[in-house]
Amino acid sequence: MTVSTFEVRREVLERLGSQGTLGEASALLPVGAYTTFRTYHGRRVLRLAQHAARLLESTALKGEPGTLELESLRAAVGAALDATTFGETRFRVTFAPPRLFLSVEPFTPLPSGLYDEGATCVTVPVRRENPHAKDTQFIATASAAYGRLPAGVEEGLMLAEDGSVLEGLSSNFFAVKQGRLWTEEVLVLQGVTRSLVLEVAAAVLPVERSAIRLDDGVDECFITSVSREVLPVAAIDGRSIGSGRPGSITREIARRFADLVEREAEAV
Repeated sequence: MTVSTFEVRREVLERLGSQGTLGEASALLPVGAYTTFRTYHGRRVLRLAQHAARLLESTALKGEPGTLELESLRAAVGAALDATTFGETRFRVTFAPPRLFLSVEPFTPLPSGLYDEGATCVTVPVRRENPHAKDTQFIATASAAYGRLPAGVEEGLMLAEDGSVLEGLSSNFFAVKQGRLWTEEVLVLQGVTRSLVLEVAAAVLPVERSAIRLDDGVDECFITSVSREVLPVAAIDGRSIGSGRPGSITREIARRFADLVEREAEAV
């Protein structure tokens, strides 16, 4: 897969080169904050302003504050789409104040069967040092952890000291138990997709912003990210979740999320 990387300066894009994956491209860029998003229907993007705010928050938490104009970012995204002309595009924006980089690759959704059957996850002994900052230095850590996952496993889940599930290596984690939705609030990245899921889930069931232990028993689980959207989890560490199939609440939240995308994704 070809990744194109652009540097944005004075609202002008300059092509820097190509690498095999977004992770390999990020390794060649300065250390900074990053965010990832995808297009819908070719040129539509969801909540670009939230992604820009996330970059600013992360660099501030890293002690490297900067300024970023939303319209400049929007123009850069549009110019990158003009230059690459993929059917659908996945972006990684790296912000190392005052420099901004856009890395893009063709976006291909996960197989539909994975949503029908549910994904398999395992827990991993990895933690973020600064959970609220989406730091490019964590990309290498996550990539190494992914390389150690057993075949057929979609995601590695990170645990708190008490064994409760915090989040995935590149996703947020949700569990349904006794008619309530549980997700950690403090010790995790505040993902844009996560915030949208919380918006739509509030109309489905009460939300508890706290992590939950798998040993306590859960009825359903799912993970969220830009590329996965709402992905049901069927098993963790070899143990089935609930019936071992995607549950009705997960499916309803996924349906409402898809409706939100259709309503709110804006052309760039």
